Amino acid sequence: MSASPLRLLTSDGELSLDGRPLLMGIVNATPDSFSDAGLEQTTEARVSLASALLADGAALIDVGGESGVTNRPPVHEAEEIARVVPVIERIVSELGARVSVDTYKPAVARAAIAAGASIVNDVSGLRDPSLADVCAETGAALVVMHTIAPPKQKLLDRRLDATIVDDVRRFLVDRIELAMARGVRFEQLIVDPGPDFSKTPAQTVTVLRALPTLTELGRPVLLAVSRKDFVGALTGRGPRERLAGTLAAMAHGVDAGAQLLRVHDVAEAADYLAVRAALAADGAVDPSLALSDGLRWAQADGSGDVRPAR
Repeated sequence: MSASPLRLLTSDGELSLDGRPLLMGIVNATPDSFSDAGLEQTTEARVSLASALLADGAALIDVGGESGVTNRPPVHEAEEIARVVPVIERIVSELGARVSVDTYKPAVARAAIAAGASIVNDVSGLRDPSLADVCAETGAALVVMHTIAPPKQKLLDRRLDATIVDDVRRFLVDRIELAMARGVRFEQLIVDPGPDFSKTPAQTVTVLRALPTLTELGRPVLLAVSRKDFVGALTGRGPRERLAGTLAAMAHGVDAGAQLLRVHDVAEAADYLAVRAALAADGAVDPSLALSDGLRWAQADGSGDVRPAR
């Protein structure tokens, strides 16, 4: 199943969403990400990671300078700018990639857009409406995400169990209207149901089951399920062991019409999408498709150990 084609306007021109999902690779310019413990600690390493993600199949790179973990205070906007701007500048200028900036701070968004970012991925649900002003002035696309918790704070309320789907849809409709009232065009907007944000694992599952109701809003759905808590709760695995669960959640999202998939493991996600497309009823497969001999069997290294073929 493919989503309906949509137009997305950004400050770097129009992004055509033809119904097939696009992968958004994650580059954390932080020392304390929940899933990678700040493995890439230099600008050079972060640009190198972005290059690898693009080679693996990412269509966009999402750069963030503040971790979403709730046991640390917010990063001052000057520090966040210092983290993301050099990375964004190099990804755009050297790799020619389309970049989103993961921030809820208007000053950071403005600096990131000046550096070349063309999408603002706001995980606060427009808690500061002036962020919409930045997007209206610059033409950057804006992700509006559902959350009722302030940034860097955890809020889990079981009283929302029975209403969570309606709450998410109502909130996103309200945020769309708010953004447009501040001058953002409808075609600049992306919606995100906010898996794990102010939701218990069970509430996240309930919301993801109802994803088709969000595609009815007429804007692309960004699905950010990679290595999330709800996957860990379902599988009993730590963040870097949640690939299989992430792909299962991604599969559900694609079937429900999500068009942008924010993932850490781009190569594996791209492989999944390639096989899925080939097996779909409308998938085109070259009749000459064949497996090279180098990939037919595992190779032995010099020690006699068997290693995967490359």
